[in-house]
Amino acid sequence: MKLVGRNILDAFTRKHTDARKWIENWITDVKGAKWTCFQDIRDRYPRADHLGDNKIIFDVKGNNYRMEVQVAYKRGVVSVKWAGTHPEYDKKYK
Repeated sequence: MKLVGRNILDAFTRKHTDARKWIENWITDVKGAKWTCFQDIRDRYPRADHLGDNKIIFDVKGNNYRMEVQVAYKRGVVSVKWAGTHPEYDKKYK
């Protein structure tokens, strides 16, 4: 998969250094993945949630953080939209 929005992850890991290793591993997974549907993601990340419109929420580092991406399965593109703390995520969707 092609990853778009790496700058969002770089800014996030500068602020939340404890999540850096998790994010680096996730990036490696994405680059080697061939996701064709949400179930492909769920097979690797069982706690991932589908929000509709191909938006996926990942629990980052034991659910301390959340990351929102949008996946264009046919084009093979994962676009990072947002990453932050779980309380920030709760405020975003309330």
